[in-house]
Amino acid sequence: MLNDIIKNLLAEVSGMQDIPLTGAFNIRSNGQSEGRNSTENIQIVPKENGSGIDIYIKPGTKDESVHIPALITEAGVHDLVYNDFHVGEGADVTIVAGCGIHNCGNEESLHEGIHRFFVGKDAKIKYIEKHIGEGDGNGKRIINPQTHIEAEENSYVEMDTVQLKGVDSTKRVSSAKLATGATLVIKEKIMTHGDQYAETSFDVDLDGKGSSAKLISRSVARDSSRQLFRSKLAGNTECYGHSECDAIIMDDGVVAAEPEIIANNVDATLIHEAAIGKIAGDQLVKLMTLGLTEKEAEAQIINGFLK
Repeated sequence: MLNDIIKNLLAEVSGMQDIPLTGAFNIRSNGQSEGRNSTENIQIVPKENGSGIDIYIKPGTKDESVHIPALITEAGVHDLVYNDFHVGEGADVTIVAGCGIHNCGNEESLHEGIHRFFVGKDAKIKYIEKHIGEGDGNGKRIINPQTHIEAEENSYVEMDTVQLKGVDSTKRVSSAKLATGATLVIKEKIMTHGDQYAETSFDVDLDGKGSSAKLISRSVARDSSRQLFRSKLAGNTECYGHSECDAIIMDDGVVAAEPEIIANNVDATLIHEAAIGKIAGDQLVKLMTLGLTEKEAEAQIINGFLK
């Protein structure tokens, strides 16, 4: 049985209300498995050393999903997990990950999830990852995810990642190698407050002819929080890459963007866009004339920006 704190975290990061009776899933809590289930088309196999799981998705699997949330509800937990996804040719699936930390103690709690994706020819995956932190303790809530992708011919990978509250420190590392005709789309949303720190790093090699990548980051830095966005696109053949970073700074927040685009082929088309600034005064005034207070107007603008 899951306690109320774990249930609330589980619902926040994965949409699951409890341990389900069907479907493919692995629920990790404080470094241990709380429940695991495989299906005919999706097999979840624990690694022999206990450090994580292998997820095997059969070729041709359609309209199925697998949930792999990781939860921490104790202070002083340092959880490191390695999860490998083997996505068969022609599969079309949704993968829901995410991590929630509830820390009411004085020691830091840390989760590091290292995920590798081996995406077969013509396969399509949507990967959804949400991170949250909560609890009234002084201990830090730290989440450091890594995502490494090898995408075969004509495959499609879409990643939606969200972190909007409570995480004191995060270093998010993503890399990808794209074969002929492969497509990668990453959408990131981050909000920091207090003295929090968030660092994002993307490193994409467009190796195959006709491959493409689109990296989109939206972030808000409030109070005295700090953010760093790094992106590297290497076009090694005829390909298309687009990196975009848009950020709102408030109070004493700081946001830095460090883009890098490398064209190693005359037919590589690579673009980077970055925009960092405060909320426009005319936007606030317009909403305030409709009866909103300044704080309410700010909230409306931020919600729309991060939607």
